[in-house]
Amino acid sequence: MEQISEWFKYLMDSKELIQTGGLITITLIIFIENGIIFGFFLPGDYLLFLSGVFCGTKTLDVPISLLMVCIFSAAVLGSLIGYITGRFFGNNIQTRPDSLLFKKEYIINTHKYFEKYGSQTLIIARFLPVVRTFSPVLAGIVKMNFYKFMLYNVLGGLIWTVVLVGGGFYFGEKFPWIVDYVQYIIFFFLGITTFTVIKGYLNAKKELKDM
Repeated sequence: MEQISEWFKYLMDSKELIQTGGLITITLIIFIENGIIFGFFLPGDYLLFLSGVFCGTKTLDVPISLLMVCIFSAAVLGSLIGYITGRFFGNNIQTRPDSLLFKKEYIINTHKYFEKYGSQTLIIARFLPVVRTFSPVLAGIVKMNFYKFMLYNVLGGLIWTVVLVGGGFYFGEKFPWIVDYVQYIIFFFLGITTFTVIKGYLNAKKELKDM
């Protein structure tokens, strides 16, 4: 149990992931977090931003172009797996009981974004934790046209990568002292994540009561 706890802490520590795991670990985490149902809890936004920061300060010694290509590819392929999962196993997903790593409210909350924003949800969701993981799954469940899905999948992945990794790289290169304040960056993104998840939960709960 202690080993599992330590492993979980390691997965949630983006700074440690980047410094010890390198490009391969970053790519794998982004792949899982972008469409594999049980990966919704993994760091996404701030992992991208911090990987850009560390690349800019040369702590992560890889070309920024390679970092962006790997993260973009992982995001797109991860979402594609999520879409395929939803398309072929949608009924099983919607009827499965709640568990530690899955709750029906995640699907309900994601569905709300689809009703409000349509296919553009696949772009907007890139910047929304939990929704980012479940939006391609829901797109598969409702059997969104594959080519339309891929268009928004690629566009969303590109914008997400350029904004966060590119932004992090700029700050890391121009203001290298920013690495001394990594914990505040993580707290900032965690604050946004927590707010988004709680707000989504409360909205979904309210909608269920109104039904």
